[in-house]
Amino acid sequence: PKVPYRETIRGTTKVQGRHKKQSGGRGQFGDTWIEISPLEKGGGFIFEDKIVGGVIPKTYIPAVEKGIKEAMEDGVVAGYPMVDIKIRLYDGSFHDVDSSEIAFKIAGSIGFKKGVPECRPILLEPIMIIDITISSEFVGDVMGDLNSKRGKVLGIDAHDDHQNIRAEVPMAEVLNYSADLNSMTSGKGVFTMDFDHYEDVPEHLKEKIIQETKKNKEKGSS
Repeated sequence: PKVPYRETIRGTTKVQGRHKKQSGGRGQFGDTWIEISPLEKGGGFIFEDKIVGGVIPKTYIPAVEKGIKEAMEDGVVAGYPMVDIKIRLYDGSFHDVDSSEIAFKIAGSIGFKKGVPECRPILLEPIMIIDITISSEFVGDVMGDLNSKRGKVLGIDAHDDHQNIRAEVPMAEVLNYSADLNSMTSGKGVFTMDFDHYEDVPEHLKEKIIQETKKNKEKGSS
């Protein structure tokens, strides 16, 4: 199973995205200025059209948004979809003959890809809530294992000779949890697991994930 990482940003920038191509006959021209900024967690995507005076004709503005949305799908850090981003399109220019929707779509995408690295991009990982029911004798082992998996114990309830442990733990650490729990409890432990929220990937793990993703992509394309 693959971990559905996400990417987002922590900073803000203003950037120009310009696409100009001249090849016999009609060329392509699109010129945009956007501000990229972060939204609150769960904010999704907001696109603000702040163009005044028709410096970019209204018909081309949805194309700019589309170009940016498509660029967000592939991320910038490690190729994962981007979330919680606000775009403000505030300036630009066009050419009477050479401008088109496709030229502005490309210009929007160019600006976004150029700007994101200046916005302190980060990687987010899914955090799961896990409920584990085990015999009291296994509590020490299971707790030690959760700690080694970057888990955070939220509570322990005792029921006769059983204990229920509730913890939050990164999905990446528990992809094979049923096998781990079986080996620790000789098959006597049970658990349920649900997605809870996204959190920043610790800096020391970010590079490793980026490298692994690159490797898998190269394998996939070869």
